[in-house]
Amino acid sequence: MQHVDILIYAGWIIPVEPENTVYEQYALAIQEGKIIALLPSSEAVRQFSARITHRLSSHLLIPGLVNAHTHAAMSLLRGFADDLPLQQWLSERIWPIEQQHVGPEFVADGTRLAMAEMLRGGITCFNDMYFFPEVAGEVIAGAGMRATIGLILVDFPSSWANHADEYLQKGQEVHDTFNNHPLIKTALAPHAPYTVSDIPLQTAQRFAENLDVPLHIHLHETVAEIDEAVEKQGERPLARLEKLGLLSARLIGVHMTHLHNDEITLLAQHGAHVVHCPESNLKLASGFCPIHKLLRAGVNVALGTDSAASNDDLDMLGEMRTAALLAKAISKDASIVPAAEALRMATLNGAKALGIGHLTGSLVPGKSADITAIDMSDIETQPIYNPLTQLVYSVGRDKVTDVWVAGKHLLKSRTLTSLDIHDIKAKTYLWRDKILASLPH
Repeated sequence: MQHVDILIYAGWIIPVEPENTVYEQYALAIQEGKIIALLPSSEAVRQFSARITHRLSSHLLIPGLVNAHTHAAMSLLRGFADDLPLQQWLSERIWPIEQQHVGPEFVADGTRLAMAEMLRGGITCFNDMYFFPEVAGEVIAGAGMRATIGLILVDFPSSWANHADEYLQKGQEVHDTFNNHPLIKTALAPHAPYTVSDIPLQTAQRFAENLDVPLHIHLHETVAEIDEAVEKQGERPLARLEKLGLLSARLIGVHMTHLHNDEITLLAQHGAHVVHCPESNLKLASGFCPIHKLLRAGVNVALGTDSAASNDDLDMLGEMRTAALLAKAISKDASIVPAAEALRMATLNGAKALGIGHLTGSLVPGKSADITAIDMSDIETQPIYNPLTQLVYSVGRDKVTDVWVAGKHLLKSRTLTSLDIHDIKAKTYLWRDKILASLPH
């Protein structure tokens, strides 16, 4: 009999690979933070003994959810600017308050607030884009989550940097700090084509190639963005990025709500990735990402929440359900984005977009033990005919009970083990009061 660190017995396991597969009465064996076996519970009893054994007979295990686009620290601005279109939301509400308040302390406290919410919702990995990424990286590493931190780049000065060269220089330093970290990766993160000019965009692409990291950018988010680009540059943003050499398998284009068929073909040809943020796009009335066409063309489509300032939650289970239902309505085809594909978008597709599909995103031997356990015994999920479709269409994040990242138990029976929820709440209240006090009366 082989002795392992952790053995988890579950009612059901959905590994994501192979797709559309549900194992009933199965177990996971974990050693040194990695999955070493996925097998029937009856066999696990005979083959393994463990230092820690979890018996979750009413639970469903899935890979930890991957939030492929967010701005974690902006959780401190949840509900601050609602019911506004994107450009007005940014220019009149978000950017002015950020100029007043964003600094290392804001980013540390906001990132902890976001992580607490994400872990309680089954998210084990997120792709962040915000100022002071070195601070975010430190608090993420301290909490034991997995993340890709964006090396932010904009043309205008901020509290973090004054110009493009300084953004890139500081980004290089952040990358060097976390280069060999087991859980923290980096990505070049130019904000958007309308906030970053040609030369910095080209420089960011060279940095991404030299550092061998993704390039993460908001793209084709609104009609206004595209119309302004055509008026100023004489071409749509995606055409401009192609001309500048940014279209590649490194590119993670976020939102993509307005795409022509030839642009979808272009994305597929270059192996670019798309992150769909359906609830943020709905709330800001930005448009509808044609994920049914993108998936049909072979484009890797992942899911993200965007920030809690525009969504207003970091709920990937909700995002997965919205994405599936919205795709069916837009395509007028109920078979589009079936449950298995929606789950893949929320897990393995996100990991692939971030270049870590070999590490996480599915429950297979050799990958990290990034696992989410969901209690399926409550009245809201009964009766269970198909755990996979039930997961996508019925389960809320309140059913998440346990989360492991690299085998570490970060959420245990709904209790956070690496974050102090009382301290997080106290600091959040202080930020709310500080921000309210700074507003003109």
